[in-house]
Amino acid sequence: MAIKNLKDLYLDQLRDIYSACKQSMPIVTEMGRASKSKELSEALIASNQGTSDGMEVLAQLCNDHGVDPTGEHCKGMEGLVTEARKHALEAEFADEDAQDAAIITQYQRLAHYAIAGYGCVRTFANRLGLDGDAAKLQECLDHTWEGDRHMTQIAEGGVNKAATN
Repeated sequence: MAIKNLKDLYLDQLRDIYSACKQSMPIVTEMGRASKSKELSEALIASNQGTSDGMEVLAQLCNDHGVDPTGEHCKGMEGLVTEARKHALEAEFADEDAQDAAIITQYQRLAHYAIAGYGCVRTFANRLGLDGDAAKLQECLDHTWEGDRHMTQIAEGGVNKAATN
């Protein structure tokens, strides 16, 4: 699809975020299974539900604009997933708490990609006068920020301290 204007860019980026979300879910599940912390594991499971909810919004927005949400492959998220696997799952950890700290680190990198994407498309929707789209994207952005803040609380609330021992 040739990008001729902001609307085309908006639609392209909706598809990119959809792909990013789809790619992130399996690695988040794997990190949840690998986590020693029950709180962290539950937070990762909950984040996947939020990601799934966001994908539904993205798919609906794409469909509303006559675009298939599945035609894009996000290379950025592909790289982040590779890094998450390497640094949180395949690295050799002598301490499970250190692995949990690594899992949080990698999760937050995935989340920050989504935060940037949602923020951009929400801003595009505002500029294009797509107020309904912008409101839905703001909700997705808010939920993603909420998940990121929750991970920070888990890290600061005990995981990082436990990993220093």
